[in-house]
Amino acid sequence: MVGKESSSARRLEGRAKGSPGDEGSRGRLRQLLTPESELRNSSWQAPPAGFQAISEESQLPRRVGAGDHLFLVPSFELAEALIARGADSARIAVRHEEGAEDWIQALTKSLPGDPLIPPRPFRFPWRSLVILPTYNERENLEQMTQAIFRYLETEILVVDDNSPDGTGGLADQLAAKDKRVRVLHRTRKEGLGKAYLAGFRLALEEGYERIFETDCDFSHAPWDLPRLMAASETAELVIGSRYVRGGSTVGWALPRVMLSRGANLYTRSWLGFKVHDWTAGFRCYHASLLKKLDFDRVAANGYSFQIEMTWKSLRLGAKVREIPTRFVDRNLGKSKMNKKIALEAIRIVPWLRLKG
Repeated sequence: MVGKESSSARRLEGRAKGSPGDEGSRGRLRQLLTPESELRNSSWQAPPAGFQAISEESQLPRRVGAGDHLFLVPSFELAEALIARGADSARIAVRHEEGAEDWIQALTKSLPGDPLIPPRPFRFPWRSLVILPTYNERENLEQMTQAIFRYLETEILVVDDNSPDGTGGLADQLAAKDKRVRVLHRTRKEGLGKAYLAGFRLALEEGYERIFETDCDFSHAPWDLPRLMAASETAELVIGSRYVRGGSTVGWALPRVMLSRGANLYTRSWLGFKVHDWTAGFRCYHASLLKKLDFDRVAANGYSFQIEMTWKSLRLGAKVREIPTRFVDRNLGKSKMNKKIALEAIRIVPWLRLKG
């Protein structure tokens, strides 16, 4: 968890500095990071145990087994290939635009089990907005905004449905301190779909180019946001999928797993497209795609909202890409899933197909 950062820092204070790495480790980094002068002037320390630098597809392992493997790769494409083979996205360093020295320092400070924190938030050429719908998320909100900014250069819109626990007031305080945080207050709880549609409208009015959906409870990993952004270069809708190779769920009881998988199989059998995770709430949309959708004609409001948005996007001919993500059952607060939401999904899928 990102929230472990402070405890990790305290542990680091008492940790002795690493000795110079062996020539094998140096050679792997030199091959990947080049030019040689970058490393010659660096304050090199030994990489963590299990470290592996990969510079091209031919070096990828067939399968990444259990354990604290840490990888350094030059691109998000190689990162995706690693994750599909079983690697943990939290332990993959993507160089992207960073220099060798900065990543070396980040790697040497990485502790087993902790998500790797990049030297700086990832930057992309598109103006982006992360929409956080909230209802009684006071325990999570500040940590979540901090985590998002740690991994991605973006802005955040908190859409609060008049939370009784004071989430909206906390959001205002955060916005007053940081201009990257914005707040949209709604007078009452109206459901996930309406919250996202309100956020989409604001995003389109103000010229954002990439719009993200995510939860405020750390069920979706904030370090995966840059992966969704990178994948959006070639897809108008990117879905963080639990059900493609490399994706998973953590902390669900068997009935919940069966319900989710059954809902996606049911949806796929009715609607026909080869999407594996129709109900996923971790997404990145192109603004150009959202502009083509008539929000006033979106009927679903619960988790089936995701099904309807995916269906409408596909019907418009949008390219949809799924990348594997790990969904972790919420750490704080109470799940919003209930019987009414599940029944809505059962009804909406045949209606979408019959409506055409």
